Amino acid sequence: MAQHRPLPIDPLAEAKRQWLAHGWTDAAEGMTVVISVMRAQQLLLARVDAALKPFELSFARYEVLRLLAFSRRGRLPLSSVVSRLQVHATTVTSTADRLVRDGLILREPHPHDGRAAMLALTDAGRELVERATRALNTEVFADPGISPEDAADLVGIVARLRKDAGDFTDPRPQPDPL
Repeated sequence: MAQHRPLPIDPLAEAKRQWLAHGWTDAAEGMTVVISVMRAQQLLLARVDAALKPFELSFARYEVLRLLAFSRRGRLPLSSVVSRLQVHATTVTSTADRLVRDGLILREPHPHDGRAAMLALTDAGRELVERATRALNTEVFADPGISPEDAADLVGIVARLRKDAGDFTDPRPQPDPL
């Protein structure tokens, strides 16, 4: 995404003004919310893409590698990767194919289900995802561009939206340690 000089007006405020002027008052606030979040996603993704570019990783490829690196044995069933990343199976399969081609993961038979596949991180994949994670932490995550208080508020608001949309349920209460 090309870097431009700041606009003299906020285009989202102007869009809201136009919505109101056209009589769409019931939808104006919602339109502003949706477009604001979508624009914020573009801005954040541009920063993530820039941090991952030296590693020749897209965010989708990074997510698969990071998820596998977080797993106990560096391997997960393909179906678990699909479920945890909340993307379509075709997307994960395509991403996995490219990671296999590049020697960053292996596709192995599932030990208990002959129809399923396991994705396993290679040493090269583990080394690359660790370097990419250090770059993301330094260049993006350590300073996302908003204050810690605003970040906490934003995460809470978006979590409620996601939960209400059926993205997740509250975890079961954990017993107190003995």
